[in-house]
This record gives sequence, structure tokens and C-alpha cells, in this order.
Amino acid sequence: MLPGHSSPAAGFEAPFEMLATCHERVERMLTLQARLQQHLLDKGCDEPARQAARDVMRYFDIAAPLHHEDEELHVFPPLQAGPDAALRDLVARLIQDHRQMELAWAGARRTLATIADSAVSGVLPLTPAQIGALNQFAAMYRQHLDSENGLIYPAAQATLSPADLEAMSQDMMQRRGVTSRK
Repeated sequence: MLPGHSSPAAGFEAPFEMLATCHERVERMLTLQARLQQHLLDKGCDEPARQAARDVMRYFDIAAPLHHEDEELHVFPPLQAGPDAALRDLVARLIQDHRQMELAWAGARRTLATIADSAVSGVLPLTPAQIGALNQFAAMYRQHLDSENGLIYPAAQATLSPADLEAMSQDMMQRRGVTSRK
């Protein structure tokens, strides 16, 4: 059986903790996607496989675009404006990664939708192209997360004032329709 996922608690009042929590969720979804591929080989397409495909699609359809927007609105700009040329170059690459991951997601999503919408139980072999789409998407995301976690988030967090963090928090909540607990 492919169990769903649980979500660690982090509030928007602490925006970098929320961003880190999103990265943990991305990792869990990529792991679920890999387990799904193995499940299809071991047990075939069944309701747990279809549900896992739906869970991965829901996350990357809804939460991931909001997360990328958070970064592009609040995390990347202070580094783009800063004095460190290496960080500016890395930010430019990460923005390009977002566009490439959107394209890669389209291919991965088609594969997941095939699984989620399958009315047939049992063997549902994935084509080499479908496997490649899922694996390419996961590899791109993991490399991207490493750069953000290791360099970008610490550097951005060090540059943002408490007022910047509050504005970031408020914007993240507003774009998601969440009200402040303050």
C-alpha cells in the first residue's frame, strides 16, 4: 500500500520555516512518486497507486507554483540586488530552473494523470518516455532544492529585515487566502 503524506506544521508568520517545510513536502512528494513507480512494477495499478498519483499532482499543481512565486517575489530579489556576483548568477539559474521545472512538470503530470485516470487494475507498464519524464522532473527538483537550502535561503534570510519578513509573511498568506493568527 502507498500511504499518503503528512505535513509538518509551520506557520506563515515564520516565512523561511514555511519555505523549508515546503521543501520537505516536495521531497516527500518526489519520494512518493518514486514509490509509485515501484508499486506499479510490484503490484500494478490499483486504487492506492491512483491515489498516490493524484496526491503528487495536487501538490505540484497547487502548492509548488505558489512556492516558486514566494521565492521570486521575496527570496531572490534582495540577492539579485546584492553585491555577490556568484549569488546573482545562482539566482538567475534558479529562476531559469523554475521555468524548466514547469515544462518538465507537464510531462511528468501527463504520466501521473494516466495512472490516476486508469480504469484498469493490474499491470500498467510505463513507457521509457514516461519513466524518463518522472525521473527527469525529480532530478531537476532535487538539484534545485540543494542550491536553495544550502546557499540561497541562508543568504536571503541574512539580508531581510524584520519588516521585510513581516511583509513576506503577509503576502504569502494573502496569496493563499489565509488570515493572520495575530
